[in-house]
Amino acid sequence: MTRHIIMVLAMMTAMSTSAQQPKDVAIEQGPFEANWESLKQWECPEWFRDAKFGIWAHWGPQCQAEAGDWYGRGMYFDGDRQNKYHKEHFGDPKDFGLKDLCHAWKAEHWNPDELVSLYKSVGAQFFFALGQHHDNFDLWDSPYQEWNSVRVGPRRDIVKEWAKACRKYGLPLGVSIHGSHTWTWLEIAQKYDGNLTREDGYRPNADGTEKWWKGLDPQELYAQRHEPSQGWDDASTMGRHWDWGNGASQPSEAFKRKLQNRVLQLINDYDPQILYFDDTVLPFYGCDDQIGQNILAHYYNHSANRHGGRQQVVATGKILNDEQKQLMLWDVERGIPDRAQPLPWQTCTCIGHWHYDRSVYDRDRYKSAATVVRMLVDVVSKNGCLLLSIPIRADGTIDEKERAILMGIKEWMDVNKESIFGTRPWVTFGEGPLAEAANPLNDQGFNEGLNYTADDIRFNQKDDTLYATLMDWPAGNTACIRSLATTTTLESRQVAAVELLGYGPLPYSADADGLHVSLPADRRPGGAVAPVLAIRFR
Repeated sequence: MTRHIIMVLAMMTAMSTSAQQPKDVAIEQGPFEANWESLKQWECPEWFRDAKFGIWAHWGPQCQAEAGDWYGRGMYFDGDRQNKYHKEHFGDPKDFGLKDLCHAWKAEHWNPDELVSLYKSVGAQFFFALGQHHDNFDLWDSPYQEWNSVRVGPRRDIVKEWAKACRKYGLPLGVSIHGSHTWTWLEIAQKYDGNLTREDGYRPNADGTEKWWKGLDPQELYAQRHEPSQGWDDASTMGRHWDWGNGASQPSEAFKRKLQNRVLQLINDYDPQILYFDDTVLPFYGCDDQIGQNILAHYYNHSANRHGGRQQVVATGKILNDEQKQLMLWDVERGIPDRAQPLPWQTCTCIGHWHYDRSVYDRDRYKSAATVVRMLVDVVSKNGCLLLSIPIRADGTIDEKERAILMGIKEWMDVNKESIFGTRPWVTFGEGPLAEAANPLNDQGFNEGLNYTADDIRFNQKDDTLYATLMDWPAGNTACIRSLATTTTLESRQVAAVELLGYGPLPYSADADGLHVSLPADRRPGGAVAPVLAIRFR
């Protein structure tokens, strides 16, 4: 009898395990094959080239602490700022770790419809949701990751609700994927609760109560039942391990396959028009190139099969070489190339820290609306697109300072958006001190914070109009555009009129020094930050 019971229990356990492990998602077949050469067929769709500006909700369970980016890692480093904060507010991370932070996050005041409507009114042409960060927590109903926002925390399908709002307001949906790095990123948790297993959840607490996570496997979240990387307990080593080298622990086949399944299921069920990969090139590039190629082939075929054989989606990756820029979009983190790019690209930046940080709010450290506008103009002049993150608080709201910044961006956009959307680069991206200076990128970016002046001018064009944006209001209300001097070889068309957007026609003259334009003394709304001259040609 005892043997029979044991066999039944074993069978039930096997059935339960099988139910929790659905079959691998099949890679969709179509014109793209899962190899680098075939993936070069990809072309950036025109709708994205026209869009130029998107807003990102870089928001998940790590925002519960409202203590900045990478909190799910920093909370475990003894003596770290975030570790001290965690002990003060939540207790020892051995007792209250990342899993418990996910449980505490409820997003109780989140209204995706209101936020997406706001972003659309500001001028966003697409919207990005965080799909999962390095914390490995999926923000959608994921059958391949039990630690997701439907089962834990908010008990809501975050991506689905963002997607619904995007459809209502006509914005393409983007989703960002960061989970490949969990393997090394959370190794420090092994000192605390990072090696707990499903079986540990069935052991009662000291007071006899059940654990809230009973039935869940912490290893599905932490993925730490492995030998850690070299220097794993040093907070500064993560950068060295990012590309899976320099002594980084190598991810298991099960971990890699799991991430592939999660992304493919996300594509199939939520149909995002843009995917952002927080990786050098693609997930696991450097230790297993095939996973990324599988994902891209599936994604591009998924789109092509629904659009008459022509894919209409965008996937972004970081630190791309020239060949890789042919098969996906280059993303630059918190930076801008100092020269125009032959292929479309994107910069991603944030007005504060990537995850909400109350100290940034308290110290008034957000980027201003003027800073964002000037970055946008510079990026667009160089054939790029700006993805701007607006940090969201734990409860799902944004603060009043962020709303004020968005209103400042909207004020400029309402007057000058024709100089941004649907434009293409001119023969030169700009002129002035910064256009002539070198400002190299640092790894994947990190060269923003430029001090633009009225002598810095940026160009782009649409139809028979050249837009010349002055990065500040000129002294004496007079601008000189050297690129349009009578001796220039940059433009053969004859100027027919010059208009200040939001104001009207302006007097102008041209000579060997440049095109001289007189601006009004009255700085119209939206003009003082970065006035735009629309130069109409015959």
